[in-house]
Amino acid sequence: MRGRALGALLVSALALTALTVGGCSISIADLPLGGTPADAPPPRPKDTGGYLPINDRPPERDEAVMDPAERARIQRELIAARERQASALGTKETKDSREVKDAAAK
Repeated sequence: MRGRALGALLVSALALTALTVGGCSISIADLPLGGTPADAPPPRPKDTGGYLPINDRPPERDEAVMDPAERARIQRELIAARERQASALGTKETKDSREVKDAAAK
């Protein structure tokens, strides 16, 4: 009986030690394995994240911005889709959809 209790205690202590040591391990790729071969890539930077440079601006767009007629057409299509969904749910017409309808009617 005493041998079983001692064995269970030993196994649990061994498992707890393995979990504790396993949490402190490092990646295999970061282990020093002696010299590096001549054709090895340069080492990885430690800080791969970081912030983007503040003064760098994105490149200028090659395409033109959307013209007002195309924007109004897309807006009407989106509002029509929203109204179809609202009518399927049985809700009332929204203020935005009434304003666009009035502007389109003019």
